[in-house]
Amino acid sequence: MANLIILILPIVAIFLMFRSQKKRQQQQASMQATLQPGAGVRTIGGMYAQVKAVNDETVELEIAPGVVTHYTKGAIAAVLEPLEYDAIINGRPADEEPIEAEDADKPLSLAKDSDGAPADGETPETK
Repeated sequence: MANLIILILPIVAIFLMFRSQKKRQQQQASMQATLQPGAGVRTIGGMYAQVKAVNDETVELEIAPGVVTHYTKGAIAAVLEPLEYDAIINGRPADEEPIEAEDADKPLSLAKDSDGAPADGETPETK
């Protein structure tokens, strides 16, 4: 009985590994099949870009305004939600509200005191 368990256990483990690998491959293939222009993506190299065109085997990605590169579909690691892509590209959390125009006009103060003077009592000219 113990010998049978020792024999069956590795076979079951190998079966589960192949099954999970096949499931991941199917998810990757379905994600690549649903790529559409305008979607934000992350490549396997960690680069974020926007899909400009989808061809049979390749994808055209805009990595900067006016800069379009060609990648194989296999290089796409993930398709991002529009809010997530915007948050990553613009450097703000997805749940954060955009800065309003009246707040944007206020000067940025790095002082710790509320009067705008440096916290150590020195003026910027003497430093």
